[in-house]
Amino acid sequence: MQISKIYNNNVVQSMDEHGHEIIVMGRGIAFGRKPGEPIEIEKIEKTFTQIDQNMTRKLVSLLAEIPLDYFELVDKIIQDVKIRLGKKLNDTLTITLTDHIYFAVKRIRDGIIVKNGLLWETKRIYPDEFAIGKQALLAIDEKFQVTLPEDEAAFIALHLINAQLDEELPTVMAMTKIMKSILEIVRIHFMITLDEESLNYYRFITHLKYFTQRLVTAKLYSDEQDDELFQMVRKKYPETYRCTEKIKNFIQNEYNYNLTNEELLYFTVHLERLIKNTKD
Repeated sequence: MQISKIYNNNVVQSMDEHGHEIIVMGRGIAFGRKPGEPIEIEKIEKTFTQIDQNMTRKLVSLLAEIPLDYFELVDKIIQDVKIRLGKKLNDTLTITLTDHIYFAVKRIRDGIIVKNGLLWETKRIYPDEFAIGKQALLAIDEKFQVTLPEDEAAFIALHLINAQLDEELPTVMAMTKIMKSILEIVRIHFMITLDEESLNYYRFITHLKYFTQRLVTAKLYSDEQDDELFQMVRKKYPETYRCTEKIKNFIQNEYNYNLTNEELLYFTVHLERLIKNTKD
């Protein structure tokens, strides 16, 4: 692997074995080196593949402003995420999360506290990611001697969700708001406290996550479900379906989107499992 371009002492451009451009990061990886010279493999700390020009410019700009210590910390957080969640993450997470954490630390040192309007929702909708966010706050405090508020754990969690779904952060935040509203409809309709530790709650949240992603990104769902099955479920679970209808009306009124029969079917089935589990 050779250096094709030097951005600064810690970042170079190179080519992978398939001839694709990659960005390679490592402390002092380009110090005293020139384009055309081989990269010292032992100095490689992070490699970015399939990264577009805009993100390359963003990365180089961040590295000119942000100490490498922040990138190293974020890399450890990401490795922890991969081990604990076992999920594929977008490579740009290193860039976006480092940017966020650096400026979060800077804001606190300047006496500026930013509140997260989705703190409550993030805790309950994304508990695994929020737990990792809380752990990240401890790591940040240990490394930089800065205590960030719990709001930042929620921001970190949203960045992790963003990287899993390969969406922009505003999209994830919009999804979370819709999920909160739907969960409120369910709670009020059945007048129950949902068991947030149950497998069926996890399944329902997963269903909501991908439904709201389609809704926010306007990736509409084609209705290919047999109408006979929809009608059967509708009749078998009338009370649950009434709740589904409330969700349907909410989506129609707020987002001008009509749920298909297939979507109504899946909402009803997931809700029935969720409610049955809660009552049992």
